[in-house]
Amino acid sequence: MSCLFCQIIEGKLPAEKVYEDETLVAIKDIHPAAPVHLLLIPRRHIATALDIEAGDADMIGKLYLTAVELARRENLEAGFRIVHNCNEAGGQSVYHIHFHLLGGRKLGWPPG
Repeated sequence: MSCLFCQIIEGKLPAEKVYEDETLVAIKDIHPAAPVHLLLIPRRHIATALDIEAGDADMIGKLYLTAVELARRENLEAGFRIVHNCNEAGGQSVYHIHFHLLGGRKLGWPPG
């Protein structure tokens, strides 16, 4: 598979991992948009949010709860953002679902 995130998960491409378990891997974004910018990526390849099924609920919950755990670990209690983009018009550039955890500065609105 030529998916960038699948290759990172499989150890075929380098990334700075900050967390991993049987469900997901969290890495530092190589082009951070905030002082803390992590990507939380499920090990199982799902291309977009539109491909998530009811059976994926536990995995999605695990991604979200891990994002909050990592926010605490990074001392982001003052505020942070969890972002999930879907398809090109929604800002998705890698077609393997993932959450962005952003923080470490005041985040404006609207984001884009």
